[in-house]
Amino acid sequence: MKIGNSPEVASAPVGVDKPAAGQTGRASANGGSAPVGNKKAPEASAKLELSSNATQLLQGVPEDGSFDAAKVGRISQAITEGKFTVNANVIAEKLIANAQEMLGRMTPH
Repeated sequence: MKIGNSPEVASAPVGVDKPAAGQTGRASANGGSAPVGNKKAPEASAKLELSSNATQLLQGVPEDGSFDAAKVGRISQAITEGKFTVNANVIAEKLIANAQEMLGRMTPH
């Protein structure tokens, strides 16, 4: 499913640099980590395109101050103490606003 039409995409071949999560250090069936014989690993046949937002998320927490560790700590403490309350009306309003924004971005096919 395609959510938006972002012109800012980066493409990278799939499966050429990093092993899959949890696969690091595992030996192959022949006891080693190299392919059997002199066979080369197959080249990537697909490309993965990431938006600039996804690329930024993969790079980690931004340094622009948008992450407030103190606020996260306060909320975490309130949850632990059972004092955190959820305002369902505010959440509903923001969900509706986000949905309207996304619908406004959609282009007819």
